[in-house]
Amino acid sequence: MALLKDRNHTAVTEFILLGLTDDPVLRVILFTIILCFYLVTVSGNLSTILLIRVSSQLHHPMYFFLSHLAFVDIGISSSVTPNMLANFLVKQNTISYSGCSIQFTSIAFFGTVECFLLATMAYDRFVAICNPLLYSTKMSTEACIQLVIGSYTQGFLNASFFTLSFFFLFFCGPNRINHFYCDFAPLVELSCSDVTVSVIVTSISAGFITMTTVLVIAISYSCIFITIIKMRSTESRYKAFSTCTSHLTAVTLFYGTTMFIYVMPKSSYSTDQNKVLSIFYTVVIPMLNPLIYSLRNNEIKDALKRHLGKKVFSYGNLFCKTHYNNDNCPV
Repeated sequence: MALLKDRNHTAVTEFILLGLTDDPVLRVILFTIILCFYLVTVSGNLSTILLIRVSSQLHHPMYFFLSHLAFVDIGISSSVTPNMLANFLVKQNTISYSGCSIQFTSIAFFGTVECFLLATMAYDRFVAICNPLLYSTKMSTEACIQLVIGSYTQGFLNASFFTLSFFFLFFCGPNRINHFYCDFAPLVELSCSDVTVSVIVTSISAGFITMTTVLVIAISYSCIFITIIKMRSTESRYKAFSTCTSHLTAVTLFYGTTMFIYVMPKSSYSTDQNKVLSIFYTVVIPMLNPLIYSLRNNEIKDALKRHLGKKVFSYGNLFCKTHYNNDNCPV
């Protein structure tokens, strides 16, 4: 353990991440599974971003927000997964004090942005279903950009509060974090200084974000469900509801997991259960989001088929002209 003399104390300058397990066989299995998850996460979300950018039919506010959600999912997973994979390959995984603060801050930033993007997407669905005549005005390009900038700004502010709280913690004793990344709760347990201010600041910040975004989502979907019930046509009801199912699924997975981790009393579940839920929040959900939106969205599937069809057609035409020099090859 690297130590730095500070007056009458020894300050910790690096931490040891205990990871998920010490079993060598299980470490290999988990490394393979999580590596596959991470590759699917990066490729799936990058594909979503590229498809939305190149497909003119997807140049709508909903997909504009979805492309940023895909970017944020890559950020959340990349903040944790590479270091966790490295932990499986070494006997003792250490992370520097500054590295821990960077990881801690990036998770707070991307997690906050995802909360506000999910709330923004709920508002977008509310305007589209409840005020369709005003949709083009309320969800103009300028308004969408402002909403996204606001989401990233809130992420920056919350990450700043968490970072300041981290630097107010003083570590002079044990430096073994019983987790696979630098999370706030195990860091507070290791601190040998008064953590009251740090806990209060982070609790207020996280509570404000959670309550605000959940309230926006709840009000938006309450109005949406009332509007759907009032629709006379069964087909209109189904069409309106189908546009919300993907987002509702993503919201349920994200908030269900994060609230259980950060809101439930710590005495009600073990550290191992917390690790499993954290894996679901940082690794599994970012991988599932592009699948949820692509499998349940006909516009995305149609755009994907159209662009894949163009690629296959162009490659086939090139192969025909190159190998056969046939004037009858399709143009």
